Amino acid sequence: MRLVFLTLIVTAITTLVSCSETKDVATESQVSQVPRILTVGEVSSDYSDLADAIEHSRTLLNTKQSVKIELAAGTYYLNQTIVLDAQFSGTAEQPFVIAAKENAQVIISGAKTIELNWQPYTEQIFQAKISDLEFTQLYINGALQPMARYPNFNPDVAIFNGYAEDAIAPERIATWSNPVGGFVHALHESRWGDMHYQITGLNSDKSLQLEGGYQNNRRSPMHLTYRFVENIFEELDAPGEWFLDKANNTLYFYPPKGVDIHQAKVEVPQLDNLIELRGTQSQPVKHVQISGIQFSHTQPTFMQTKEPLLRSDWAIYRGGAILLDGTEDIQVNDSKFSQLGGNAIFVSNYNRFAKIFNNHIHDIGASAVSFVGNPSAVRSPSFEYHEFVSETDLDFQVGPKSDQYPSQSLVDNNLIHDIGLIEKQVAGVQLSMTSEITVSHNSIYRVPRAGINVSEGTWGGHIIEYNDVFDTVLETGDHGAFNSWGRDRFWHPDRAKMDDINQRNPGMYLLDAIKPTILRNNRFQCDHGWDIDLDDGSSNYEIYNNVMLSGGLKLREGFKRIATNNIILNNSFHPHVWFENSEDVFTHNILLSGHKPILNDYWGQQIDHNLFVNQADLEAAQALGLDKHSKYGEPQFVAPEQGNYQLAEGSLGLKLGFENFPMDQFGVQNDALKALAETPKSPDLFLAAEDSQVGKTYELLGATLKSVETLGEQSALGIAEIAGAMVLKVDPNSKMAVAGIQTSDVILEVVDSQFGGSDKVLGVNELLASYQSRKWRGVLEIVISRNQQLQSVSINLID
Repeated sequence: MRLVFLTLIVTAITTLVSCSETKDVATESQVSQVPRILTVGEVSSDYSDLADAIEHSRTLLNTKQSVKIELAAGTYYLNQTIVLDAQFSGTAEQPFVIAAKENAQVIISGAKTIELNWQPYTEQIFQAKISDLEFTQLYINGALQPMARYPNFNPDVAIFNGYAEDAIAPERIATWSNPVGGFVHALHESRWGDMHYQITGLNSDKSLQLEGGYQNNRRSPMHLTYRFVENIFEELDAPGEWFLDKANNTLYFYPPKGVDIHQAKVEVPQLDNLIELRGTQSQPVKHVQISGIQFSHTQPTFMQTKEPLLRSDWAIYRGGAILLDGTEDIQVNDSKFSQLGGNAIFVSNYNRFAKIFNNHIHDIGASAVSFVGNPSAVRSPSFEYHEFVSETDLDFQVGPKSDQYPSQSLVDNNLIHDIGLIEKQVAGVQLSMTSEITVSHNSIYRVPRAGINVSEGTWGGHIIEYNDVFDTVLETGDHGAFNSWGRDRFWHPDRAKMDDINQRNPGMYLLDAIKPTILRNNRFQCDHGWDIDLDDGSSNYEIYNNVMLSGGLKLREGFKRIATNNIILNNSFHPHVWFENSEDVFTHNILLSGHKPILNDYWGQQIDHNLFVNQADLEAAQALGLDKHSKYGEPQFVAPEQGNYQLAEGSLGLKLGFENFPMDQFGVQNDALKALAETPKSPDLFLAAEDSQVGKTYELLGATLKSVETLGEQSALGIAEIAGAMVLKVDPNSKMAVAGIQTSDVILEVVDSQFGGSDKVLGVNELLASYQSRKWRGVLEIVISRNQQLQSVSINLID
């Protein structure tokens, strides 16, 4: 039987509202909207807008007809989120499709357009009355404008586009008549992400009452320097800034040069999510395809980002321009996501076989693509870094507790850049409580934190391949282009207890990381951390055929990381605090620098057959009992200035067993996106011997000390900055030992409880100076960091 597709033209009906103060208007693109329904069978109906067309399609699907909603060119402003439940399911042969007409530019927007009667307020600032409407973003002629803020928006400043230590200083607060409703944005004290607060009032001492700070799962005070404030009327002092006085329904705006405010198009986002596919495991939404559409203008959701993700540093908001929750076989492709206040695509709870490909995601407030399962599927979950379930209460059964998590899905050929414009604990692709997600051929760059992040080991099986990830960790610190944590059931915030638990329960890491996660054929670059950062217990990884351009490879704690056949440029291998029986392997890699171990007493299963550039680096490794069969020499890269790091015939690396792999398949391969995608700059290679020195050690009160000098040491020790005196060894009969000082403690401060004041310990020299000036008092009072918690310790100096 021949199938006949009938086309129904649906013309948008728009009403112009006459109002001297505010009126909702139809743009030219709205008037020309022509949504169509293509369907098998005979259909006859008229539709006033996209929502009506979608609702009518429900009846067609109920009659088992194949439905395609085809959108003509135009902008479709939604009054409410489109929600598709299981009734909208198609079949593999006849999916339910929402797509742009061929070659049509279609925008689905969560904004409302408003026309305003602007009047002068000052020489530079205009005001206009609005109807009862609230918003936290303002677009003028398609461009996002900054809220009134201090310090002013500066595109040349990376962190927050401007920050100031005195952003909420008492002197500044005193200049604000009514700061309630304003926002304070800050980085985490250790730059491990960010936090956001809304001002709810003033305390009796005129300091701010704040709600928030929950956006980061590693709770801390806000950073003393990296902070700014916005939505304060008195800070309206720069072109582009605006302020909404909700109490008086008045909008104030300082137009940039060249903007005719009386003719300007004004759009204000109203919706958090644009399209939600909501089903259940028993009744999932199936076989829906969304294609060829631009999604824009969702509200910022940073004050809703409050759900903690197990013991990672993340909190989340389960939403986005497109939300998948309870779905199977959903496809989002060839679409654009931009000018969003929050997440782009969020895949939540039970989902199987989702495909997200050929999309361009940029200029958004939070994360690009997130797959996040439900904590109810996790056995013995803990939700903050210092939390843990006691061993007697642990569930020792392998794997997930239920199917309430995404699995067997694909993120492929997406161009992702300039994300995290508001929130900083974000990623191009985020995986948490998931399994078997393939992340391939994506180009990800200009991000404030990781390009790809895996929040914990549950439940592994991911394939991360052929991605091009660079210009990462631009606003935060101690992180990687690829970052992961492994704070699963085997992990404990106290290293001594974790060692004990794992010695008595070998293989415990496989309770959650049940399948290996594979990182292969990627190009990673991070100048502010590590190219690949497997942090805090990340386990069961296979890492091969990767090019690391600047930050090297870090493996902290964890088990069974097999890293082989990788190229590490201008850096090296960073083993941090390994377990005694870690099963780790590091072989057949090309290194341009020597190993950089920190607090490492054990060396895994095998570290050997690697090629070093410098003899001294090889000898240093062999002095540790490593790299017995490794060599040193020129790698002989084929064309490093062009990004080709294959080894030429005759290279010593090839003789050691290294195998060349393709250098032209990183990132997006889709022709249209590839033409837009940027690529990283090939670094100047450090092929000469390093002029480096081992940090000098000192003895004090029976302890061997060393200054904290590197980012790696800072990360391994879990401290806020590169400062302090690290304890390398303690004589058990010494004054330090009697006071309870332990190996790996970091002395950060010398305090004086009797006379007040303190000395910050930048390094051992400062500690020795403070000791000399205070020893006559008979006690040395210090502040140390142990297991990432501060403690006060008094050391008795009297015999």
